[in-house]
Amino acid sequence: MEGVQPAGGMEAAAEPGNLAGVRHIILILSGKGGVGKSTISTELALALRHAGKKVGILDVDLCGPSIPRMLRAQGRAVHQCDSGWVPVFVDKEQNVSLMSVGFLLEKPDEAVVWRGPKKNALIKQFVSDVAWGQLDYLVVDTPPGTSDEHMAAVDALRPYSPLGAIVVTTPQAVSVGDVRRELTFCRKTGLRVIGIVENMSGLVCPHCMECTNVFSRGGGEELARHAGVPFLGSVPLDPELSRSLEEGRDFIQEFPQSPAFHALCSIAQKVLKETPVQLS
Repeated sequence: MEGVQPAGGMEAAAEPGNLAGVRHIILILSGKGGVGKSTISTELALALRHAGKKVGILDVDLCGPSIPRMLRAQGRAVHQCDSGWVPVFVDKEQNVSLMSVGFLLEKPDEAVVWRGPKKNALIKQFVSDVAWGQLDYLVVDTPPGTSDEHMAAVDALRPYSPLGAIVVTTPQAVSVGDVRRELTFCRKTGLRVIGIVENMSGLVCPHCMECTNVFSRGGGEELARHAGVPFLGSVPLDPELSRSLEEGRDFIQEFPQSPAFHALCSIAQKVLKETPVQLS
């Protein structure tokens, strides 16, 4: 990982030009781990791509960079150009680009054992030194909680573009309680909440495609109502979605009959409606 350094080093000053072509930035947040932020980040990006948008994904979950695997981009090399790092394109049309610390690790199983200042420096470097080009959306997959990394990401991204957050929860009361704290983080940092997504909301039967509530249901929608923020939708567990992520396949393209497909596309459409001015 030490071998990949842009000319300016870890302390390079931000260069506004690299995000000048990004029309809208969305942070994917949650108050706890295991709720499926990376799943939502990946599938939202693919749904927006199928809606005709050009999308970048910035994976700042430094200790758990899973998106390269979800998009079958593991082992790809990061190159440099005059503007900095060139993100990895995950489709032939180059409509989805990705930057992740996973590309900088010498081995896929290598642990990132860094203290806060070094993590924050890399996040700022990702923001300033990745040459995204023209994007309709930059989706930022964050680690769980409200740590220094979140503050570093918000502070680094705030000057560049309209910035908003999608907050992910699962239906259980424990998760919903943690997400309340994430909403407080958004208020304190002045981060606009685009909406709440309830993930793992029911289980899709692989035989009949009916959806059964394995856990409780509706916690995310109730939280959105109490907090006065939009509820974007509920995404059920689908074995085909899990398999697609494991194998790096495009679930949105391959399984249009799944209830999870309809939920994800509905969420993407609501996101598109949230930003008509910026995308005109």
